[in-house]
Amino acid sequence: MRNTIKDEKISSKLPADDKKKVEDAVEAAIQWLDGNQLAEVDEFEDKMKELEGICNPIIAKMYQGGAGGPDMGGGMGADGASASGGSGGAGPKIEEVD
Repeated sequence: MRNTIKDEKISSKLPADDKKKVEDAVEAAIQWLDGNQLAEVDEFEDKMKELEGICNPIIAKMYQGGAGGPDMGGGMGADGASASGGSGGAGPKIEEVD
């Protein structure tokens, strides 16, 4: 999510107050993660849902507001899907090595 907000194409389309809300929410989530590394899975999932609850409406509003533009067609939708997939995932995947 932080990388999405830093992307110039997206950042330029977000109002400053919405951008600040997302940045603050991401920073708060990172600080929580740093302080709660031994938390239960449910706690991590709750924190992730809280972050998504703040960020997703802002990003959705941005996409809806710019849907008429030629740049917002397929490319931005694909970026948004990958961005939410990155922030909504459970973290890095660890493959078992024999």
